[in-house]
Amino acid sequence: MLAKIHSAGLSGMDGFLVTVEVDESDGLPKSVIVGNVSASVRESLERCQVALRNVNINIPPKRLTINLAPADRRKDGTHYDLAIVTGILRSIFLDNASFIDDYGFVGELGLDGKVRHVNGILPMVTEMKRAGLSGAVVPEPDIQEALVVEGMDIIGVEDLPDLCRILENEASFMRFPREQPVVSVHHESYNVDFSDIHGQSFSIRAALIAAAGGHNLLLSGVAGSGKTMIARRIPTILPELSREENIEITKIYSIAGLLPEGSALMNRRPFRTPHHTITTPALVGGSSGSGVIPGEIALASRGVLFLDELPLFSKASIEALRQPLEEKQVTINRLNGSFRYPANCMLVAAMNPCPCGYYPDRSKCHCTESQIRHYQRGISKPILERIDLCVEASPISFREATGSDAGTSSGELRKKVHKAREVQRMRFKDCGHLLVNADMSAKDIEHFCPLSDRSRSFIEKIFEMKSMSMRTFHKVLKVSRTIADLEDAQEINISHLSEAVSYRGLEDQLYGNRENFTPEGYHRKCNGPEEKLCKNQEDLAI
Repeated sequence: MLAKIHSAGLSGMDGFLVTVEVDESDGLPKSVIVGNVSASVRESLERCQVALRNVNINIPPKRLTINLAPADRRKDGTHYDLAIVTGILRSIFLDNASFIDDYGFVGELGLDGKVRHVNGILPMVTEMKRAGLSGAVVPEPDIQEALVVEGMDIIGVEDLPDLCRILENEASFMRFPREQPVVSVHHESYNVDFSDIHGQSFSIRAALIAAAGGHNLLLSGVAGSGKTMIARRIPTILPELSREENIEITKIYSIAGLLPEGSALMNRRPFRTPHHTITTPALVGGSSGSGVIPGEIALASRGVLFLDELPLFSKASIEALRQPLEEKQVTINRLNGSFRYPANCMLVAAMNPCPCGYYPDRSKCHCTESQIRHYQRGISKPILERIDLCVEASPISFREATGSDAGTSSGELRKKVHKAREVQRMRFKDCGHLLVNADMSAKDIEHFCPLSDRSRSFIEKIFEMKSMSMRTFHKVLKVSRTIADLEDAQEINISHLSEAVSYRGLEDQLYGNRENFTPEGYHRKCNGPEEKLCKNQEDLAI
Protein backbone atom coordinates (compact mmCIF):
# COMPACT_ATOMS: atom_id res chain seq x y z
CA MET A 1 0.00 0.00 0.00
CA LEU A 2 1.20 3.51 -0.79
CA ALA A 3 1.04 6.05 2.04
CA LYS A 4 1.66 9.79 1.76
CA ILE A 5 2.57 11.86 4.84
CA HIS A 6 3.21 15.60 4.89
CA SER A 7 6.29 17.10 6.49
CA ALA A 8 8.49 20.16 5.88
CA GLY A 9 12.11 21.10 5.29
CA LEU A 10 14.17 24.25 5.77
CA SER A 11 15.83 26.49 3.21
CA GLY A 12 17.33 29.55 4.87
CA MET A 13 14.62 31.37 6.81
CA ASP A 14 11.76 29.66 5.01
CA GLY A 15 10.25 26.21 5.10
CA PHE A 16 9.12 24.12 2.15
CA LEU A 17 6.57 21.33 2.08
CA VAL A 18 7.87 17.76 1.77
CA THR A 19 5.72 14.71 1.02
CA VAL A 20 7.03 11.43 2.46
CA GLU A 21 5.82 8.59 0.22
CA VAL A 22 6.11 5.06 1.64
CA ASP A 23 5.41 2.09 -0.63
CA GLU A 24 5.08 -1.36 0.94
CA SER A 25 5.21 -4.43 -1.28
CA ASP A 26 6.03 -8.12 -1.22
CA GLY A 27 9.45 -9.38 -2.16
CA LEU A 28 12.86 -9.71 -0.61
CA PRO A 29 12.92 -7.62 2.62
CA LYS A 30 14.75 -4.41 1.84
CA SER A 31 14.30 -0.76 2.76
CA VAL A 32 15.59 2.23 0.81
CA ILE A 33 15.21 6.01 1.02
CA VAL A 34 15.40 8.11 -2.14
CA GLY A 35 14.71 11.72 -3.07
CA ASN A 36 17.93 13.80 -2.90
CA VAL A 37 18.55 13.24 0.81
CA SER A 38 21.58 13.67 3.08
CA ALA A 39 23.23 11.00 5.22
CA SER A 40 21.26 12.10 8.30
CA VAL A 41 17.99 11.40 6.43
CA ARG A 42 19.22 8.01 5.16
CA GLU A 43 20.03 7.04 8.74
CA SER A 44 16.44 7.85 9.66
CA LEU A 45 15.22 4.50 8.35
CA GLU A 46 17.45 2.60 10.75
CA ARG A 47 16.38 4.79 13.67
CA CYS A 48 12.71 4.23 12.86
CA GLN A 49 13.03 0.46 12.55
CA VAL A 50 14.98 0.09 15.82
CA ALA A 51 12.59 2.44 17.66
CA LEU A 52 9.57 0.44 16.46
CA ARG A 53 11.18 -2.80 17.64
CA ASN A 54 12.04 -1.33 21.04
CA VAL A 55 8.39 -0.35 21.70
CA ASN A 56 7.25 -3.87 20.67
CA ILE A 57 5.84 -2.97 17.25
CA ASN A 58 6.90 -5.74 14.91
CA ILE A 59 7.15 -4.86 11.23
CA PRO A 60 6.61 -7.87 8.92
CA PRO A 61 9.36 -8.54 6.38
CA LYS A 62 8.44 -6.27 3.50
CA ARG A 63 10.07 -4.30 0.74
CA LEU A 64 9.86 -0.60 1.68
CA THR A 65 10.62 2.21 -0.72
CA ILE A 66 10.54 5.67 0.85
CA ASN A 67 10.62 8.79 -1.33
CA LEU A 68 10.90 12.38 -0.10
CA ALA A 69 9.34 14.65 -2.70
CA PRO A 70 10.07 16.99 -4.39
CA ALA A 71 13.25 15.21 -5.46
CA ASP A 72 14.86 18.42 -6.79
CA ARG A 73 15.14 19.94 -3.28
CA ARG A 74 17.90 18.79 -0.96
CA LYS A 75 16.54 17.31 2.28
CA ASP A 76 18.72 17.46 5.37
CA GLY A 77 18.25 16.93 9.10
CA THR A 78 16.68 14.45 11.50
CA HIS A 79 13.22 16.03 11.70
CA TYR A 80 11.78 13.73 9.00
CA ASP A 81 11.84 10.74 11.38
CA LEU A 82 8.29 11.23 12.64
CA ALA A 83 6.85 11.52 9.13
CA ILE A 84 8.78 8.44 7.94
CA VAL A 85 7.69 6.24 10.84
CA THR A 86 4.09 7.44 10.42
CA GLY A 87 4.28 6.53 6.73
CA ILE A 88 5.57 3.04 7.58
CA LEU A 89 2.78 2.48 10.12
CA ARG A 90 0.12 3.72 7.72
CA SER A 91 1.32 1.72 4.73
CA ILE A 92 1.45 -1.57 6.66
CA PHE A 93 -1.22 -1.35 9.38
CA LEU A 94 -3.66 1.49 8.60
CA ASP A 95 -5.83 0.96 5.56
CA ASN A 96 -8.06 3.93 6.31
CA ALA A 97 -6.28 6.84 7.93
CA SER A 98 -7.30 9.69 5.66
CA PHE A 99 -8.00 11.84 8.74
CA ILE A 100 -4.26 12.66 8.96
CA ASP A 101 -4.00 13.91 5.36
CA ASP A 102 -4.37 17.53 6.47
CA TYR A 103 -1.64 17.31 9.12
CA GLY A 104 2.14 17.64 8.94
CA PHE A 105 4.55 15.53 11.00
CA VAL A 106 7.90 16.82 12.30
CA GLY A 107 10.16 15.27 14.93
CA GLU A 108 13.27 13.21 15.63
CA LEU A 109 13.09 9.65 16.99
CA GLY A 110 15.35 8.16 19.62
CA LEU A 111 16.11 4.46 19.63
CA ASP A 112 13.90 4.11 22.72
CA GLY A 113 10.90 5.48 20.80
CA LYS A 114 10.99 8.96 22.34
CA VAL A 115 10.13 11.89 20.07
CA ARG A 116 12.83 14.52 20.52
CA HIS A 117 13.08 18.27 19.99
CA VAL A 118 14.15 19.58 16.57
CA ASN A 119 15.25 23.01 15.40
CA GLY A 120 13.18 25.19 13.09
CA ILE A 121 9.69 24.18 14.24
CA LEU A 122 8.27 27.70 13.76
CA PRO A 123 9.24 28.20 10.07
CA MET A 124 8.21 24.64 9.21
CA VAL A 125 4.76 24.91 10.83
CA THR A 126 4.37 28.34 9.20
CA GLU A 127 4.97 26.73 5.80
CA MET A 128 2.46 23.97 6.60
CA LYS A 129 -0.17 26.61 7.26
CA ARG A 130 0.69 28.46 4.05
CA ALA A 131 0.31 25.17 2.14
CA GLY A 132 -3.22 24.77 3.51
CA LEU A 133 -2.71 22.08 6.17
CA SER A 134 -5.00 22.13 9.20
CA GLY A 135 -2.47 21.23 11.86
CA ALA A 136 0.82 19.64 12.81
CA VAL A 137 2.06 16.80 15.01
CA VAL A 138 5.26 17.89 16.76
CA PRO A 139 7.48 16.77 19.67
CA GLU A 140 5.99 17.61 23.04
CA PRO A 141 8.87 20.00 23.97
CA ASP A 142 8.12 22.07 20.85
CA ILE A 143 4.39 22.58 21.39
CA GLN A 144 4.61 26.18 22.60
CA GLU A 145 6.81 27.24 19.70
CA ALA A 146 4.42 25.65 17.18
CA LEU A 147 1.44 27.39 18.80
CA VAL A 148 2.89 30.75 17.77
CA VAL A 149 1.44 30.01 14.32
CA GLU A 150 -2.17 31.04 14.71
CA GLY A 151 -4.97 28.92 13.27
CA MET A 152 -3.08 25.61 13.37
CA ASP A 153 -4.22 22.53 15.32
CA ILE A 154 -1.11 21.47 17.24
CA ILE A 155 -0.74 17.97 18.66
CA GLY A 156 2.27 17.12 20.82
CA VAL A 157 3.51 13.53 21.07
CA GLU A 158 6.00 12.23 23.63
CA ASP A 159 6.86 8.84 22.12
CA LEU A 160 5.84 6.20 19.60
CA PRO A 161 3.07 4.71 21.82
CA ASP A 162 1.51 8.22 21.85
CA LEU A 163 1.71 8.30 18.05
CA CYS A 164 0.11 4.86 17.76
CA ARG A 165 -2.76 5.91 20.02
CA ILE A 166 -3.64 8.93 17.88
CA LEU A 167 -3.36 6.92 14.64
CA GLU A 168 -5.58 4.10 15.86
CA ASN A 169 -8.73 5.64 14.39
CA GLU A 170 -10.28 9.01 13.67
CA ALA A 171 -12.10 9.12 16.99
CA SER A 172 -8.90 8.63 18.99
CA PHE A 173 -7.16 11.20 16.80
CA MET A 174 -9.83 13.82 17.48
CA ARG A 175 -9.88 13.04 21.22
CA PHE A 176 -6.12 13.29 21.66
CA PRO A 177 -5.28 16.28 23.92
CA ARG A 178 -4.79 19.52 22.05
CA GLU A 179 -2.74 22.31 23.53
CA GLN A 180 -4.49 25.62 24.10
CA PRO A 181 -2.95 28.63 22.34
CA VAL A 182 -0.43 30.50 24.44
CA VAL A 183 -0.63 34.27 24.79
CA SER A 184 2.79 35.79 24.25
CA VAL A 185 3.49 38.60 26.72
CA HIS A 186 6.52 40.84 26.35
CA HIS A 187 8.49 41.26 29.57
CA GLU A 188 11.54 43.34 28.78
CA SER A 189 13.88 43.92 31.69
CA TYR A 190 17.46 45.13 31.69
CA ASN A 191 20.01 45.31 34.47
CA VAL A 192 21.85 48.24 32.85
CA ASP A 193 20.80 51.84 32.27
CA PHE A 194 22.24 54.93 30.59
CA SER A 195 22.04 56.74 33.93
CA ASP A 196 25.01 54.60 35.00
CA ILE A 197 27.25 56.53 32.60
CA HIS A 198 28.91 59.73 33.81
CA GLY A 199 30.04 62.26 31.24
CA GLN A 200 30.26 61.23 27.57
CA SER A 201 27.29 63.41 26.65
CA PHE A 202 28.47 63.58 23.04
CA SER A 203 28.68 59.76 22.70
CA ILE A 204 25.31 59.31 24.39
CA ARG A 205 23.81 61.83 21.99
CA ALA A 206 25.23 59.81 19.08
CA ALA A 207 23.77 56.60 20.55
CA LEU A 208 20.37 58.30 20.81
CA ILE A 209 20.49 59.37 17.14
CA ALA A 210 21.62 55.88 16.08
CA ALA A 211 18.74 54.23 17.96
CA ALA A 212 16.19 56.75 16.67
CA GLY A 213 17.05 56.24 13.01
CA GLY A 214 18.43 52.68 13.01
CA HIS A 215 21.92 53.93 12.09
CA ASN A 216 25.24 52.12 12.44
CA LEU A 217 27.60 53.54 15.05
CA LEU A 218 31.36 53.44 15.62
CA LEU A 219 32.80 54.54 18.97
CA SER A 220 36.49 55.34 19.10
CA GLY A 221 38.44 56.40 22.16
CA VAL A 222 41.11 55.57 24.69
CA ALA A 223 40.84 52.41 26.76
CA GLY A 224 38.37 52.72 29.62
CA SER A 225 36.47 55.71 28.24
CA GLY A 226 33.10 53.89 28.38
CA LYS A 227 32.61 52.70 24.77
CA THR A 228 31.45 49.22 25.75
CA MET A 229 29.19 50.58 28.49
CA ILE A 230 27.40 52.79 25.96
CA ALA A 231 27.05 49.98 23.43
CA ARG A 232 25.58 47.54 25.96
CA ARG A 233 22.91 50.06 26.90
CA ILE A 234 21.66 50.78 23.38
CA PRO A 235 19.09 47.92 23.47
CA THR A 236 17.50 49.58 26.52
CA ILE A 237 16.39 52.56 24.43
CA LEU A 238 15.21 50.70 21.31
CA PRO A 239 11.44 50.36 20.80
CA GLU A 240 9.66 47.21 21.92
CA LEU A 241 9.39 44.39 19.41
CA SER A 242 6.39 44.24 17.14
CA ARG A 243 4.66 40.91 16.54
CA GLU A 244 6.26 40.56 13.09
CA GLU A 245 9.75 41.34 14.43
CA ASN A 246 9.23 38.94 17.31
CA ILE A 247 8.33 36.07 14.98
CA GLU A 248 11.24 36.86 12.64
CA ILE A 249 13.75 36.76 15.50
CA THR A 250 12.23 33.58 16.91
CA LYS A 251 12.50 31.88 13.50
CA ILE A 252 16.21 32.67 13.27
CA TYR A 253 16.96 31.45 16.79
CA SER A 254 14.84 28.35 16.26
CA ILE A 255 16.75 27.43 13.08
CA ALA A 256 20.07 28.02 14.84
CA GLY A 257 18.97 25.93 17.85
CA LEU A 258 19.41 28.89 20.22
CA LEU A 259 15.79 29.38 21.28
CA PRO A 260 15.69 29.20 25.11
CA GLU A 261 14.06 26.04 26.39
CA GLY A 262 10.37 26.51 27.10
CA SER A 263 10.21 29.86 25.30
CA ALA A 264 7.54 30.40 22.67
CA LEU A 265 8.90 33.76 21.51
CA MET A 266 12.02 35.85 22.04
CA ASN A 267 11.01 38.65 24.39
CA ARG A 268 13.74 41.23 23.72
CA ARG A 269 15.88 42.58 20.92
CA PRO A 270 19.07 40.58 20.34
CA PHE A 271 22.43 41.90 21.45
CA ARG A 272 25.23 39.82 19.95
CA THR A 273 28.87 40.32 20.93
CA PRO A 274 31.12 37.90 19.02
CA HIS A 275 34.79 37.69 19.96
CA HIS A 276 37.29 39.16 17.53
CA THR A 277 38.68 35.67 16.76
CA ILE A 278 35.38 34.68 15.10
CA THR A 279 35.65 33.17 11.62
CA THR A 280 34.00 34.71 8.60
CA PRO A 281 31.42 31.87 8.16
CA ALA A 282 30.47 32.14 11.83
CA LEU A 283 29.97 35.89 11.43
CA VAL A 284 27.91 35.95 8.22
CA GLY A 285 26.60 32.37 8.20
CA GLY A 286 27.72 29.16 6.53
CA SER A 287 27.70 25.40 6.42
CA SER A 288 27.74 23.13 9.45
CA GLY A 289 27.12 19.47 10.17
CA SER A 290 23.37 20.15 10.27
CA GLY A 291 23.25 22.22 7.08
CA VAL A 292 23.51 25.96 6.40
CA ILE A 293 22.94 27.97 9.57
CA PRO A 294 22.65 31.74 10.24
CA GLY A 295 25.68 33.65 11.46
CA GLU A 296 26.02 36.36 14.08
CA ILE A 297 24.82 39.14 11.77
CA ALA A 298 21.55 37.24 11.20
CA LEU A 299 21.21 36.39 14.91
CA ALA A 300 21.48 40.13 15.63
CA SER A 301 18.69 41.02 13.18
CA ARG A 302 16.22 43.57 14.62
CA GLY A 303 18.73 44.17 17.39
CA VAL A 304 22.38 45.15 17.87
CA LEU A 305 25.56 43.50 16.58
CA PHE A 306 28.40 44.80 18.77
CA LEU A 307 31.94 44.32 17.49
CA ASP A 308 34.35 45.30 20.23
CA GLU A 309 37.98 45.99 19.27
CA LEU A 310 36.97 46.21 15.61
CA PRO A 311 40.52 46.44 14.14
CA LEU A 312 41.38 43.08 15.77
CA PHE A 313 38.79 41.23 13.68
CA SER A 314 40.23 39.56 10.59
CA LYS A 315 40.27 41.66 7.45
CA ALA A 316 38.11 39.10 5.65
CA SER A 317 35.48 39.12 8.40
CA ILE A 318 35.18 42.91 8.43
CA GLU A 319 35.02 43.18 4.63
CA ALA A 320 32.38 40.42 4.50
CA LEU A 321 30.01 42.83 6.26
CA ARG A 322 29.89 45.23 3.30
CA GLN A 323 27.01 43.67 1.37
CA PRO A 324 24.88 42.62 4.40
CA LEU A 325 25.09 46.14 5.87
CA GLU A 326 24.00 47.64 2.57
CA GLU A 327 21.27 45.16 1.59
CA LYS A 328 20.01 44.25 5.10
CA GLN A 329 20.23 40.56 4.22
CA VAL A 330 22.93 37.95 3.75
CA THR A 331 22.91 35.41 0.93
CA ILE A 332 24.89 32.17 1.28
CA ASN A 333 25.43 30.35 -2.00
CA ARG A 334 26.13 26.62 -1.99
CA LEU A 335 26.02 23.88 -4.62
CA ASN A 336 22.60 22.75 -3.37
CA GLY A 337 21.05 26.22 -3.45
CA SER A 338 21.06 29.78 -2.14
CA PHE A 339 20.07 30.52 1.43
CA ARG A 340 18.94 33.97 2.57
CA TYR A 341 18.84 35.29 6.11
CA PRO A 342 17.89 38.77 7.32
CA ALA A 343 20.71 41.04 8.46
CA ASN A 344 18.62 44.05 9.44
CA CYS A 345 20.58 44.97 12.56
CA MET A 346 22.31 48.01 14.00
CA LEU A 347 26.06 47.60 13.78
CA VAL A 348 27.74 49.12 16.82
CA ALA A 349 31.53 48.88 16.86
CA ALA A 350 34.21 50.09 19.24
CA MET A 351 37.92 50.61 18.72
CA ASN A 352 40.94 52.04 20.50
CA PRO A 353 43.04 54.73 18.80
CA CYS A 354 46.16 52.52 18.84
CA PRO A 355 47.29 48.99 19.81
CA CYS A 356 47.94 49.96 23.43
CA GLY A 357 44.79 52.08 23.64
CA TYR A 358 46.22 55.36 24.98
CA TYR A 359 47.07 57.45 21.92
CA PRO A 360 47.39 60.50 21.78
CA ASP A 361 48.59 60.59 25.42
CA ARG A 362 52.30 60.20 24.73
CA SER A 363 53.05 59.82 28.44
CA LYS A 364 51.32 56.42 28.24
CA CYS A 365 51.38 55.53 24.55
CA HIS A 366 54.70 54.44 23.06
CA CYS A 367 53.34 53.13 19.75
CA THR A 368 55.08 54.41 16.65
CA GLU A 369 53.14 56.35 14.04
CA SER A 370 53.42 53.46 11.59
CA GLN A 371 52.08 51.01 14.20
CA ILE A 372 49.15 53.29 14.93
CA ARG A 373 48.39 53.83 11.27
CA HIS A 374 48.63 50.11 10.48
CA TYR A 375 46.28 49.35 13.38
CA GLN A 376 43.69 51.94 12.36
CA ARG A 377 43.87 51.13 8.65
CA GLY A 378 42.56 47.66 9.51
CA ILE A 379 39.20 49.34 8.95
CA SER A 380 38.86 50.18 5.27
CA LYS A 381 37.22 53.31 3.96
CA PRO A 382 34.33 51.37 2.33
CA ILE A 383 33.46 49.93 5.75
CA LEU A 384 33.67 53.38 7.39
CA GLU A 385 31.36 54.73 4.69
CA ARG A 386 28.76 52.14 5.68
CA ILE A 387 28.80 53.39 9.28
CA ASP A 388 26.55 56.41 9.71
CA LEU A 389 28.05 57.89 12.88
CA CYS A 390 31.74 57.75 13.84
CA VAL A 391 32.21 59.23 17.30
CA GLU A 392 35.21 59.86 19.53
CA ALA A 393 34.62 58.99 23.17
CA SER A 394 36.90 61.36 25.06
CA PRO A 395 38.38 60.51 28.48
CA ILE A 396 36.25 61.76 31.37
CA SER A 397 37.56 63.92 34.19
CA PHE A 398 37.69 62.93 37.85
CA ARG A 399 34.89 65.38 38.58
CA GLU A 400 32.66 63.75 35.98
CA ALA A 401 33.51 60.24 37.13
CA THR A 402 32.79 60.89 40.79
CA GLY A 403 29.92 63.36 40.39
CA SER A 404 26.65 62.59 42.12
CA ASP A 405 24.52 63.88 39.25
CA ALA A 406 22.89 60.97 37.45
CA GLY A 407 22.97 60.95 33.69
CA THR A 408 19.95 60.77 31.44
CA SER A 409 18.09 57.52 32.09
CA SER A 410 17.30 54.93 29.44
CA GLY A 411 13.61 55.58 30.01
CA GLU A 412 13.94 59.24 29.06
CA LEU A 413 16.04 58.44 26.00
CA ARG A 414 13.59 55.72 24.96
CA LYS A 415 10.73 58.22 24.96
CA LYS A 416 12.68 60.38 22.52
CA VAL A 417 13.40 57.35 20.33
CA HIS A 418 9.71 56.39 20.36
CA LYS A 419 8.74 59.92 19.33
CA ALA A 420 11.23 59.98 16.44
CA ARG A 421 10.23 56.48 15.31
CA GLU A 422 6.57 57.54 15.28
CA VAL A 423 7.45 60.47 13.02
CA GLN A 424 9.23 58.06 10.67
CA ARG A 425 6.33 55.60 10.77
CA MET A 426 3.93 58.31 9.62
CA ARG A 427 6.37 59.50 6.96
CA PHE A 428 6.87 56.03 5.52
CA LYS A 429 3.32 54.72 5.96
CA ASP A 430 2.87 54.42 2.20
CA CYS A 431 6.32 52.84 1.68
CA GLY A 432 6.20 49.24 2.81
CA HIS A 433 9.97 48.74 2.40
CA LEU A 434 10.88 51.58 4.78
CA LEU A 435 10.74 51.46 8.57
CA VAL A 436 13.47 53.86 9.71
CA ASN A 437 15.57 56.59 8.13
CA ALA A 438 18.55 54.26 7.75
CA ASP A 439 16.53 52.16 5.27
CA MET A 440 16.19 54.97 2.74
CA SER A 441 17.68 54.46 -0.72
CA ALA A 442 19.12 57.24 -2.88
CA LYS A 443 15.72 57.76 -4.51
CA ASP A 444 14.00 57.88 -1.12
CA ILE A 445 16.52 60.45 0.12
CA GLU A 446 15.67 62.76 -2.78
CA HIS A 447 12.00 62.53 -1.85
CA PHE A 448 12.12 62.64 1.96
CA CYS A 449 15.19 64.84 2.57
CA PRO A 450 14.60 68.08 0.64
CA LEU A 451 16.97 70.97 1.40
CA SER A 452 16.46 74.69 1.29
CA ASP A 453 18.74 76.78 -0.92
CA ARG A 454 20.79 77.88 2.09
CA SER A 455 21.17 74.32 3.42
CA ARG A 456 22.02 73.02 -0.04
CA SER A 457 24.71 75.69 -0.45
CA PHE A 458 26.17 74.76 2.95
CA ILE A 459 26.35 71.01 2.32
CA GLU A 460 27.70 71.61 -1.20
CA LYS A 461 30.71 73.45 0.20
CA ILE A 462 31.24 70.71 2.81
CA PHE A 463 30.96 68.07 0.08
CA GLU A 464 33.68 69.77 -2.00
CA MET A 465 35.92 70.53 0.96
CA LYS A 466 35.87 66.95 2.28
CA SER A 467 35.74 65.26 -1.14
CA MET A 468 32.82 63.16 0.06
CA SER A 469 31.71 60.04 -1.74
CA MET A 470 28.03 59.78 -2.62
CA ARG A 471 27.59 57.06 -0.02
CA THR A 472 28.97 59.32 2.72
CA PHE A 473 26.83 62.20 1.47
CA HIS A 474 23.71 60.05 1.69
CA LYS A 475 24.67 58.92 5.19
CA VAL A 476 24.95 62.57 6.25
CA LEU A 477 21.49 63.34 4.88
CA LYS A 478 19.94 60.30 6.62
CA VAL A 479 21.48 61.26 9.95
CA SER A 480 20.37 64.88 9.44
CA ARG A 481 16.82 63.65 8.84
CA THR A 482 16.93 61.71 12.14
CA ILE A 483 18.29 64.71 14.06
CA ALA A 484 15.45 66.81 12.64
CA ASP A 485 12.94 64.13 13.67
CA LEU A 486 14.27 64.18 17.24
CA GLU A 487 13.62 67.94 17.29
CA ASP A 488 10.24 67.46 15.58
CA ALA A 489 11.43 69.70 12.72
CA GLN A 490 9.77 69.43 9.35
CA GLU A 491 12.80 70.59 7.34
CA ILE A 492 16.49 69.80 7.56
CA ASN A 493 18.39 72.96 8.40
CA ILE A 494 22.07 73.89 8.69
CA SER A 495 22.34 72.95 12.37
CA HIS A 496 21.12 69.42 11.59
CA LEU A 497 23.57 69.10 8.71
CA SER A 498 26.42 70.48 10.81
CA GLU A 499 25.84 67.97 13.57
CA ALA A 500 25.59 65.12 11.06
CA VAL A 501 28.87 66.17 9.40
CA SER A 502 30.57 66.29 12.81
CA TYR A 503 29.94 62.55 13.16
CA ARG A 504 32.27 61.88 10.19
CA GLY A 505 35.36 63.14 12.02
CA LEU A 506 37.00 59.75 12.45
CA GLU A 507 36.82 59.11 8.72
CA ASP A 508 38.66 62.38 8.11
CA GLN A 509 41.34 61.46 10.65
CA LEU A 510 42.01 58.03 9.17
CA TYR A 511 41.62 58.80 5.48
CA GLY A 512 41.80 62.59 5.29
CA ASN A 513 44.78 64.90 5.10
CA ARG A 514 48.08 63.74 6.54
CA GLU A 515 48.21 66.67 8.97
CA ASN A 516 45.13 65.30 10.68
CA PHE A 517 47.25 62.38 11.90
CA THR A 518 48.73 64.20 14.89
CA PRO A 519 47.81 64.21 18.55
CA GLU A 520 46.22 67.63 18.09
CA GLY A 521 44.34 66.59 14.96
CA TYR A 522 43.25 63.23 16.32
CA HIS A 523 42.07 64.22 19.77
CA ARG A 524 39.93 67.28 20.40
CA LYS A 525 37.86 67.57 23.60
CA CYS A 526 34.19 67.95 22.71
CA ASN A 527 31.28 68.81 24.92
CA GLY A 528 28.72 68.95 22.13
CA PRO A 529 28.31 68.51 18.41
CA GLU A 530 28.66 72.19 17.67
CA GLU A 531 32.19 72.26 19.12
CA LYS A 532 33.12 69.25 16.99
CA LEU A 533 32.93 71.30 13.78
CA CYS A 534 36.19 72.37 12.26
CA LYS A 535 36.91 76.05 11.71
CA ASN A 536 36.01 75.89 8.01
CA GLN A 537 32.61 74.39 8.78
CA GLU A 538 31.90 77.12 11.33
CA ASP A 539 32.71 79.73 8.71
CA LEU A 540 30.42 78.06 6.20
CA ALA A 541 27.57 77.91 8.67
CA ILE A 542 27.66 81.65 9.28
